[in-house]
Amino acid sequence: MPTVLVVDDEFGVAEVIEAILEDEGYRVLTAVNGKQGLERLAEAQVDLVVLDVMMPILDGPGMLKRMRAEGFAAVPVVMMSSLPESVVREQAPHAQAFLRKPFRAQAVADIVRSLIGPGNAPA
Repeated sequence: MPTVLVVDDEFGVAEVIEAILEDEGYRVLTAVNGKQGLERLAEAQVDLVVLDVMMPILDGPGMLKRMRAEGFAAVPVVMMSSLPESVVREQAPHAQAFLRKPFRAQAVADIVRSLIGPGNAPA
């Protein structure tokens, strides 16, 4: 079962993404900031990271930079923010995709599926 790590300091946002992706058949782990996100990456095999831009302790671009330096460069990352995509791309140029907040459930499922394939949801 593909595993997605959702890193967002807004509990409600992480919870909604978790529900969407679990319905699609993905295993979902969560973290509340980039520091905790890096700890989760070290603990489990993760196929994709959905990463908020603005968070306390370690923000999304900072986590992405550390991921690239610490051996997680192959893990695709979706940056999400209410900021314009051009601003996020400047801060996090190595992200594979961008998800604008607020988002639609289908957009979340589609972007994850496009990057790591379908989950194992029953047909």
